[in-house]
Amino acid sequence: MADAKVIPFDDDRSRGSAVQRPPRRRGAGSRRKTAEPAQVGEVQPLPGRAPAQDDVPVTREEQQPARPRDEGGLERRIAHGLDFLRRRLTGDYEVDDFGYDEELTDQVLMSLLRPVYEKYFRVEVKGVENIPKDGGALIVANHSGTLPMDGLMLQVAVHDNHPAGRHLRLLAADLVFMLPVVNELARKLGHTLACAEDAERLLGQGELVGVMPEGFKGIGKPFSERYKLQRFGRGGFVSTALRQGVPIIPCSIVGAEEIYPMIGNAKTLARLLGFPYFPLTPTFPWLGPLGAIPLPTKWTIQFGEPIPTDGYPPEAAEDPMLMFNLTDQVREQIQHTLYKLLVQRRSVFF
Repeated sequence: MADAKVIPFDDDRSRGSAVQRPPRRRGAGSRRKTAEPAQVGEVQPLPGRAPAQDDVPVTREEQQPARPRDEGGLERRIAHGLDFLRRRLTGDYEVDDFGYDEELTDQVLMSLLRPVYEKYFRVEVKGVENIPKDGGALIVANHSGTLPMDGLMLQVAVHDNHPAGRHLRLLAADLVFMLPVVNELARKLGHTLACAEDAERLLGQGELVGVMPEGFKGIGKPFSERYKLQRFGRGGFVSTALRQGVPIIPCSIVGAEEIYPMIGNAKTLARLLGFPYFPLTPTFPWLGPLGAIPLPTKWTIQFGEPIPTDGYPPEAAEDPMLMFNLTDQVREQIQHTLYKLLVQRRSVFF
Protein backbone atom coordinates (compact mmCIF):
# COMPACT_ATOMS: atom_id res chain seq x y z
CA MET A 1 0.00 0.00 0.00
CA ALA A 2 1.35 3.33 -1.00
CA ASP A 3 2.20 5.67 1.80
CA ALA A 4 -0.21 8.55 2.17
CA LYS A 5 0.40 11.85 3.79
CA VAL A 6 -1.77 11.75 6.90
CA ILE A 7 -3.14 14.76 8.70
CA PRO A 8 -1.85 14.72 12.25
CA PHE A 9 -5.33 14.40 13.75
CA ASP A 10 -3.75 12.31 16.49
CA ASP A 11 -0.38 11.16 17.57
CA ASP A 12 -0.75 7.73 16.01
CA ARG A 13 -1.77 9.02 13.09
CA SER A 14 -28.79 8.80 5.23
CA ARG A 15 -49.17 4.44 4.30
CA GLY A 16 -51.70 4.34 2.67
CA SER A 17 -54.67 6.44 3.95
CA ALA A 18 -57.39 4.67 5.87
CA VAL A 19 -59.94 3.26 3.49
CA GLN A 20 -63.43 4.35 4.43
CA ARG A 21 -66.29 1.91 4.24
CA PRO A 22 -68.26 2.63 1.07
CA PRO A 23 -71.75 3.94 1.86
CA ARG A 24 -74.56 1.50 1.55
CA ARG A 25 -76.60 1.77 -1.61
CA ARG A 26 -80.22 2.62 -1.08
CA GLY A 27 -82.54 0.15 -2.69
CA ALA A 28 -85.72 1.03 -4.53
CA GLY A 29 -88.78 1.89 -2.45
CA SER A 30 -90.87 -0.99 -1.14
CA ARG A 31 -94.29 0.66 -1.49
CA ARG A 32 -97.14 -1.73 -2.42
CA LYS A 33 -98.69 -1.09 -5.81
CA THR A 34 -102.39 -0.21 -5.47
CA ALA A 35 -105.01 0.83 -7.85
CA GLU A 36 -105.38 4.16 -6.15
CA PRO A 37 -102.62 6.12 -4.43
CA ALA A 38 -102.92 5.93 -0.69
CA GLN A 39 -101.49 8.38 1.80
CA VAL A 40 -98.69 6.84 3.76
CA GLY A 41 -98.23 7.89 7.36
CA GLU A 42 -94.95 8.27 9.15
CA VAL A 43 -93.49 4.94 10.19
CA GLN A 44 -92.60 4.69 13.87
CA PRO A 45 -89.65 2.54 14.93
CA LEU A 46 -90.31 -0.57 16.94
CA PRO A 47 -89.73 -0.31 20.68
CA GLY A 48 -86.13 -0.91 21.63
CA ARG A 49 -84.89 -0.57 18.07
CA ALA A 50 -82.96 2.38 16.77
CA PRO A 51 -84.13 3.77 13.44
CA ALA A 52 -81.99 2.36 10.63
CA GLN A 53 -80.73 4.20 7.61
CA ASP A 54 -82.80 1.86 5.51
CA ASP A 55 -84.18 -1.62 5.75
CA VAL A 56 -82.81 -2.84 2.45
CA PRO A 57 -80.95 -6.20 2.68
CA VAL A 58 -77.18 -5.84 2.52
CA THR A 59 -75.16 -8.03 0.18
CA ARG A 60 -72.20 -10.14 1.37
CA GLU A 61 -69.78 -7.78 -0.32
CA GLU A 62 -71.22 -4.82 1.61
CA GLN A 63 -71.07 -6.70 4.92
CA GLN A 64 -67.32 -7.32 4.67
CA PRO A 65 -65.04 -4.42 5.74
CA ALA A 66 -63.21 -2.70 2.94
CA ARG A 67 -59.57 -3.82 2.65
CA PRO A 68 -56.81 -1.39 1.80
CA ARG A 69 -55.42 -2.07 -1.62
CA ASP A 70 -51.63 -1.74 -1.76
CA GLU A 71 -51.08 -4.02 -4.69
CA GLY A 72 -49.83 -1.09 -6.75
CA GLY A 73 -47.37 0.02 -4.07
CA LEU A 74 -46.07 -3.51 -3.63
CA GLU A 75 -45.61 -3.89 -7.35
CA ARG A 76 -43.69 -0.62 -7.50
CA ARG A 77 -41.38 -1.72 -4.68
CA ILE A 78 -40.73 -5.06 -6.35
CA ALA A 79 -40.05 -3.37 -9.68
CA HIS A 80 -37.73 -0.86 -8.00
CA GLY A 81 -35.86 -3.67 -6.24
CA LEU A 82 -35.46 -5.67 -9.43
CA ASP A 83 -34.25 -2.60 -11.29
CA PHE A 84 -31.76 -1.86 -8.51
CA LEU A 85 -30.48 -5.45 -8.62
CA ARG A 86 -30.19 -5.35 -12.42
CA ARG A 87 -28.13 -2.19 -12.36
CA ARG A 88 -25.84 -3.57 -9.66
CA LEU A 89 -25.24 -6.76 -11.63
CA THR A 90 -24.62 -4.95 -14.91
CA GLY A 91 -22.47 -2.22 -13.37
CA ASP A 92 -24.91 0.51 -14.38
CA TYR A 93 -24.29 2.72 -11.33
CA GLU A 94 -21.93 5.52 -10.36
CA VAL A 95 -19.28 6.00 -7.71
CA ASP A 96 -17.17 9.10 -7.17
CA ASP A 97 -13.38 9.36 -7.26
CA PHE A 98 -13.17 8.16 -3.64
CA GLY A 99 -15.32 5.06 -4.23
CA TYR A 100 -18.43 6.53 -2.59
CA ASP A 101 -21.62 4.82 -3.78
CA GLU A 102 -24.53 7.09 -2.83
CA GLU A 103 -27.25 4.80 -4.16
CA LEU A 104 -25.95 1.73 -2.32
CA THR A 105 -25.52 3.79 0.84
CA ASP A 106 -29.08 5.12 0.75
CA GLN A 107 -30.83 1.95 -0.38
CA VAL A 108 -28.89 -0.73 1.50
CA LEU A 109 -26.22 0.33 3.99
CA MET A 110 -28.28 3.03 5.74
CA SER A 111 -31.22 0.63 5.91
CA LEU A 112 -29.01 -1.89 7.71
CA LEU A 113 -27.64 0.67 10.17
CA ARG A 114 -30.95 2.41 10.86
CA PRO A 115 -32.51 -0.30 13.12
CA VAL A 116 -29.37 -0.29 15.28
CA TYR A 117 -29.53 3.50 15.41
CA GLU A 118 -33.27 3.76 16.19
CA LYS A 119 -34.09 0.59 18.15
CA TYR A 120 -30.86 -0.57 19.77
CA PHE A 121 -29.02 2.61 20.74
CA ARG A 122 -32.14 4.87 20.52
CA VAL A 123 -30.04 7.83 19.47
CA GLU A 124 -31.29 11.29 20.39
CA VAL A 125 -29.96 14.14 18.23
CA LYS A 126 -29.67 17.77 19.28
CA GLY A 127 -28.48 20.88 17.49
CA VAL A 128 -28.81 19.55 13.94
CA GLU A 129 -29.77 23.09 12.89
CA ASN A 130 -26.12 24.04 13.41
CA ILE A 131 -25.16 22.01 10.33
CA PRO A 132 -25.38 24.21 7.21
CA LYS A 133 -27.94 23.22 4.59
CA ASP A 134 -25.29 23.24 1.88
CA GLY A 135 -21.62 23.96 1.31
CA GLY A 136 -18.54 22.54 2.95
CA ALA A 137 -18.26 22.13 6.72
CA LEU A 138 -16.06 20.11 9.08
CA ILE A 139 -17.70 18.19 11.93
CA VAL A 140 -15.24 17.39 14.74
CA ALA A 141 -16.39 14.76 17.26
CA ASN A 142 -15.05 12.79 20.21
CA HIS A 143 -14.12 9.16 19.57
CA SER A 144 -14.78 6.19 21.86
CA GLY A 145 -16.26 2.74 22.22
CA THR A 146 -13.42 0.28 21.42
CA LEU A 147 -14.95 -0.31 17.97
CA PRO A 148 -15.85 2.70 15.78
CA MET A 149 -19.62 2.38 16.06
CA ASP A 150 -19.84 6.09 16.89
CA GLY A 151 -18.72 7.09 13.41
CA LEU A 152 -21.43 4.97 11.77
CA MET A 153 -24.15 6.26 14.10
CA LEU A 154 -22.96 9.82 13.43
CA GLN A 155 -23.46 9.26 9.71
CA VAL A 156 -27.04 8.05 10.23
CA ALA A 157 -27.76 10.94 12.61
CA VAL A 158 -26.72 13.54 10.05
CA HIS A 159 -28.49 11.92 7.11
CA ASP A 160 -31.78 11.14 8.85
CA ASN A 161 -32.15 14.35 10.87
CA HIS A 162 -30.81 17.06 8.58
CA PRO A 163 -33.59 18.71 6.52
CA ALA A 164 -31.50 18.35 3.36
CA GLY A 165 -30.57 14.71 4.14
CA ARG A 166 -26.87 15.49 3.86
CA HIS A 167 -24.25 12.75 3.76
CA LEU A 168 -21.28 12.82 6.13
CA ARG A 169 -17.93 11.88 4.61
CA LEU A 170 -15.74 10.53 7.40
CA LEU A 171 -11.94 10.66 7.44
CA ALA A 172 -10.68 7.26 8.60
CA ALA A 173 -7.34 5.83 9.72
CA ASP A 174 -5.27 3.87 7.25
CA LEU A 175 -5.94 0.63 9.19
CA VAL A 176 -9.57 0.78 8.00
CA PHE A 177 -8.44 0.54 4.38
CA MET A 178 -6.08 -2.36 5.09
CA LEU A 179 -8.77 -4.73 6.36
CA PRO A 180 -10.56 -6.94 3.82
CA VAL A 181 -14.32 -6.34 3.40
CA VAL A 182 -14.13 -3.39 5.80
CA ASN A 183 -12.10 -1.54 3.19
CA GLU A 184 -14.79 -1.92 0.50
CA LEU A 185 -17.68 -1.08 2.83
CA ALA A 186 -15.90 2.02 4.13
CA ARG A 187 -15.31 3.28 0.59
CA LYS A 188 -18.94 2.63 -0.38
CA LEU A 189 -20.12 4.55 2.71
CA GLY A 190 -18.05 7.57 1.69
CA HIS A 191 -15.10 7.19 4.05
CA THR A 192 -11.71 8.29 2.83
CA LEU A 193 -8.16 8.31 4.12
CA ALA A 194 -7.38 11.00 6.69
CA CYS A 195 -4.93 12.91 4.55
CA ALA A 196 -4.82 16.63 3.82
CA GLU A 197 -5.31 16.31 0.07
CA ASP A 198 -8.50 14.21 0.31
CA ALA A 199 -9.97 16.33 3.11
CA GLU A 200 -9.39 19.62 1.29
CA ARG A 201 -10.74 18.23 -1.95
CA LEU A 202 -13.98 17.06 -0.32
CA LEU A 203 -14.48 20.36 1.49
CA GLY A 204 -13.75 22.24 -1.74
CA GLN A 205 -16.54 20.25 -3.42
CA GLY A 206 -18.99 21.43 -0.75
CA GLU A 207 -19.11 18.13 1.12
CA LEU A 208 -19.82 17.67 4.81
CA VAL A 209 -16.68 16.08 6.26
CA GLY A 210 -16.32 14.41 9.66
CA VAL A 211 -13.15 13.83 11.69
CA MET A 212 -12.43 12.36 15.13
CA PRO A 213 -9.02 13.80 16.09
CA GLU A 214 -8.48 11.54 19.12
CA GLY A 215 -7.92 8.61 16.77
CA PHE A 216 -6.91 5.33 18.38
CA LYS A 217 -6.04 7.13 21.61
CA GLY A 218 -9.73 7.89 22.08
CA ILE A 219 -11.36 4.74 20.81
CA GLY A 220 -8.90 2.47 22.66
CA LYS A 221 -8.70 4.24 26.00
CA PRO A 222 -9.57 2.29 29.17
CA PHE A 223 -13.03 2.48 30.66
CA SER A 224 -11.69 4.32 33.71
CA GLU A 225 -10.92 7.32 31.45
CA ARG A 226 -14.31 7.45 29.75
CA TYR A 227 -15.52 10.86 28.56
CA LYS A 228 -12.10 12.39 29.15
CA LEU A 229 -10.92 13.72 25.80
CA GLN A 230 -7.46 12.72 24.67
CA ARG A 231 -5.08 15.09 22.93
CA PHE A 232 -6.25 16.41 19.54
CA GLY A 233 -2.82 16.24 17.94
CA ARG A 234 -1.20 19.28 16.36
CA GLY A 235 -4.35 20.80 14.86
CA GLY A 236 -4.26 19.41 11.34
CA PHE A 237 -8.05 19.57 10.99
CA VAL A 238 -8.00 23.28 11.87
CA SER A 239 -5.42 23.95 9.18
CA THR A 240 -7.59 22.15 6.63
CA ALA A 241 -10.70 24.15 7.61
CA LEU A 242 -8.75 27.43 7.44
CA ARG A 243 -7.47 26.70 3.95
CA GLN A 244 -11.00 26.03 2.68
CA GLY A 245 -12.70 28.71 4.81
CA VAL A 246 -15.35 26.29 6.09
CA PRO A 247 -16.96 26.32 9.56
CA ILE A 248 -15.90 23.85 12.26
CA ILE A 249 -18.83 22.20 14.05
CA PRO A 250 -18.00 20.59 17.43
CA CYS A 251 -19.93 17.39 18.10
CA SER A 252 -20.33 15.54 21.41
CA ILE A 253 -21.38 11.88 21.56
CA VAL A 254 -22.58 10.31 24.83
CA GLY A 255 -23.34 6.59 25.10
CA ALA A 256 -20.60 5.07 22.96
CA GLU A 257 -18.13 4.81 25.85
CA GLU A 258 -20.15 2.04 27.53
CA ILE A 259 -20.91 -0.30 24.61
CA TYR A 260 -17.63 -2.21 25.13
CA PRO A 261 -16.19 -1.32 28.55
CA MET A 262 -12.46 -1.82 27.99
CA ILE A 263 -10.98 -3.10 31.24
CA GLY A 264 -7.72 -4.38 29.78
CA ASN A 265 -5.44 -4.37 26.75
CA ALA A 266 -3.55 -7.44 25.51
CA LYS A 267 -0.64 -5.47 24.04
CA THR A 268 1.42 -8.50 23.02
CA LEU A 269 -1.48 -9.99 21.05
CA ALA A 270 -2.17 -6.58 19.55
CA ARG A 271 1.39 -6.33 18.25
CA LEU A 272 1.20 -9.82 16.75
CA LEU A 273 -2.00 -8.95 14.91
CA GLY A 274 -0.83 -5.49 13.87
CA PHE A 275 -3.59 -3.72 15.82
CA PRO A 276 -3.11 -0.59 17.93
CA TYR A 277 -4.72 -2.43 20.87
CA PHE A 278 -6.54 -5.69 21.65
CA PRO A 279 -9.46 -4.98 24.00
CA LEU A 280 -10.44 -7.03 27.01
CA THR A 281 -13.99 -6.35 28.17
CA PRO A 282 -16.30 -8.03 30.71
CA THR A 283 -17.70 -10.16 27.84
CA PHE A 284 -14.90 -10.37 25.26
CA PRO A 285 -13.13 -12.67 24.57
CA TRP A 286 -14.56 -14.74 27.41
CA LEU A 287 -17.97 -15.29 25.75
CA GLY A 288 -16.60 -15.79 22.27
CA PRO A 289 -18.69 -14.27 19.46
CA LEU A 290 -21.41 -13.29 21.95
CA GLY A 291 -18.89 -11.02 23.62
CA ALA A 292 -18.74 -8.92 20.44
CA ILE A 293 -22.36 -7.80 20.87
CA PRO A 294 -22.34 -4.20 22.15
CA LEU A 295 -24.31 -3.24 25.23
CA PRO A 296 -27.61 -1.45 24.39
CA THR A 297 -26.75 1.95 25.82
CA LYS A 298 -28.81 5.10 25.25
CA TRP A 299 -27.01 7.60 23.01
CA THR A 300 -27.14 11.36 22.64
CA ILE A 301 -25.43 13.26 19.82
CA GLN A 302 -25.27 17.03 20.06
CA PHE A 303 -23.94 19.40 17.40
CA GLY A 304 -22.56 22.63 18.78
CA GLU A 305 -22.51 26.12 17.34
CA PRO A 306 -20.25 26.46 14.29
CA ILE A 307 -16.86 28.14 14.66
CA PRO A 308 -16.32 30.23 11.50
CA THR A 309 -12.95 30.28 9.74
CA ASP A 310 -13.73 32.32 6.62
CA GLY A 311 -12.70 35.58 8.31
CA TYR A 312 -9.03 34.64 8.53
CA PRO A 313 -6.46 35.48 5.82
CA PRO A 314 -5.03 32.64 3.68
CA GLU A 315 -1.73 32.63 5.55
CA ALA A 316 -3.58 31.91 8.82
CA ALA A 317 -3.40 28.18 8.05
CA GLU A 318 0.36 28.38 8.67
CA ASP A 319 0.08 30.19 12.00
CA PRO A 320 0.83 27.58 14.72
CA MET A 321 -0.50 29.76 17.53
CA LEU A 322 -3.82 30.32 15.79
CA MET A 323 -4.15 26.61 15.07
CA PHE A 324 -3.39 25.79 18.71
CA ASN A 325 -6.00 28.27 19.96
CA LEU A 326 -8.73 27.06 17.60
CA THR A 327 -7.93 23.42 18.36
CA ASP A 328 -8.16 24.11 22.08
CA GLN A 329 -11.45 26.01 21.57
CA VAL A 330 -13.01 23.08 19.72
CA ARG A 331 -11.76 20.57 22.26
CA GLU A 332 -13.01 22.58 25.22
CA GLN A 333 -16.45 23.02 23.66
CA ILE A 334 -16.79 19.28 23.05
CA GLN A 335 -15.59 18.43 26.59
CA HIS A 336 -17.92 20.97 28.22
CA THR A 337 -20.91 19.60 26.27
CA LEU A 338 -20.01 16.04 27.26
CA TYR A 339 -20.08 16.97 30.93
CA LYS A 340 -23.40 18.75 30.48
CA LEU A 341 -24.99 15.79 28.73
CA LEU A 342 -23.70 13.39 31.37
CA VAL A 343 -25.29 15.47 34.12
CA GLN A 344 -28.61 15.45 32.26
CA ARG A 345 -28.50 11.70 31.59
CA ARG A 346 -30.79 9.65 33.82
CA SER A 347 -29.21 6.28 33.12
CA VAL A 348 -26.67 4.59 30.89
CA PHE A 349 -29.38 2.41 29.37
CA PHE A 350 -32.50 4.62 29.53
